[in-house]
Amino acid sequence: MTEPVAGVWVPTRALGRTVLLTGLLLLLGVALGRVDLVLLASPFAIGAAINLHRRPKAVPEVTITADIEHVVEGGKVEAGLTVANPDVIGYDLVVVRTRTSPWLRLQHADRPFALTVPQDGWAAIDLTGEALRWGRQDVGPAAARAAACGGLLACRPVVTPARGVRVYPVTEPFNATEAMPAAAGLVGAHRSRRPGEGGELAGVRQFAPGDRLRRIDWRVSLRTRDLHVAYTLSDRDAEVLLLLDVLGEVGLPGGVGGGSSVLDTTVRAAAAVAEHYLHRGDRVSLLEYGSGARRLRPGSGRRQYLTVLEWLLDVRPNPADETEQYENLLAAHHVSSSALVVVLSPLVDPRAADMLAQLTKSGRYTVAVDTLPKDAAPPVRNQWTPAATRLWRIERENVLGRLREHGVPVVQWAGAGSLDLVLRDVARMASAPRGG
Repeated sequence: MTEPVAGVWVPTRALGRTVLLTGLLLLLGVALGRVDLVLLASPFAIGAAINLHRRPKAVPEVTITADIEHVVEGGKVEAGLTVANPDVIGYDLVVVRTRTSPWLRLQHADRPFALTVPQDGWAAIDLTGEALRWGRQDVGPAAARAAACGGLLACRPVVTPARGVRVYPVTEPFNATEAMPAAAGLVGAHRSRRPGEGGELAGVRQFAPGDRLRRIDWRVSLRTRDLHVAYTLSDRDAEVLLLLDVLGEVGLPGGVGGGSSVLDTTVRAAAAVAEHYLHRGDRVSLLEYGSGARRLRPGSGRRQYLTVLEWLLDVRPNPADETEQYENLLAAHHVSSSALVVVLSPLVDPRAADMLAQLTKSGRYTVAVDTLPKDAAPPVRNQWTPAATRLWRIERENVLGRLREHGVPVVQWAGAGSLDLVLRDVARMASAPRGG
C-alpha cells in the first residue's frame, strides 16, 4: 500500500545552480558587452529548457511484499520492494530505503538502494533473510525519492507503511505419555475411569441386558457355566487450560540460537503443549494471568492449533497494580472443574504463587511449569548484587518448596517429557478416593 504526496515535485540544487549560473553569465555579458559570456550561458539555458519541457506529474509507487505463509523462528523470510513509475516520463534515479524489525535478518536491508525506473515501468528489490524470533515483525516502513528531468526536479519522499510478517514460535519437542487426570468429554484418546466403548480392558463381569454379543468371554463363560462379558474403559477427551503468567519479563531475548527470556520459554512451551494435546483430539484453551486477562476459548483440531499460534503472537508483558490479586480469575472465565490447568510462570511475582495455591485449594488439577531461565540474574549494579541474587534464589526455592508441600507439582520446562512425572502424580491423586 502506498500513500504518496501527489504532484509534489520541487527544484533540486542542480536546477538552482543552473539558473544562478545562467543569469550571472547573461548579466555580465550584457553589462560588459561581451557576447562570449552570453554564448557560454546558452547551453545551460537550452539544456534546462529541454529537460523541463516535459515535467512529471506522478510520484513513484512503492509496494512492500512479504511472506504471508507459515514462517517459523529460524525459517527463511522472503520480502521485497517494488518501485513503479505510473508517469509517461522516466525517472533518472530513485533512492529507496526501508526499515525492518531487528528480529528479521534481511540481506542489505540496512542500506539505501539506487535504481532507475523507465516510464510506465517498475523495478524490484529482493530482501531475503531469516526470522530470528517469534511475534509480529515488520518489514518497513519504506521511503523513496525520485529525480527526473535530468536531475533538475525531485519529488518529496514517498513513505509506504510497514508490512507485517507473522513469525510463529518454534515448537519445542514435547510428548506427555501419561494419562489425563480427568477425561470428561464424549470421545477422545485418554483412558477414563468410566466403563464404555474403548480399547483398555477393565475386567470381566456377568452378562447383562444391553451387552453386545461380541463382548462375550467364552473361556470364562464355559468355566463358570454362566455368560460373562469383557468390559472396557471408555476413551474420552479432556480440556487443557494453558495459563500464561505475563506479569513481567525476566532475561533478554536472543532469538533462535541465543538466550531465551521468560516470555520466549513461555510462548514456545505453550505452543508445544497445545500442539501435543490438540493432535490427540483434546480441547485446549489459553488464558493470560495479567491485567489484560486475554483468553482463547477452548477448541480442538488443526484450526484451533493455528488459532493458538496466532493468539500467542500477541503475548506481551502485562504488569499490573501490585494490589490487584485476580482472586476470581478462573471463576470469571468459567473454566471447567475437570480441566487440566498448566500454569507457565517464572514464579517471581508473589501473586503467581498465591494463584497456584488457590487453584489447588479449589480442587483443580494444576501443574506449574517453571519458565525462569537458569542463568537469569539482575544486572550487576554494585558489590552487593551477587549476594542479593543468591538470597533471592534461596527465598524462591523456599516458595517452590512450600508450593510442593501444599500439593502443587512444580516442574522446570525441559522439552520432551517435562510433564510426564507430574502428570502421573496428578492422575494418581485424581483416581484416589476422596474423603467425605
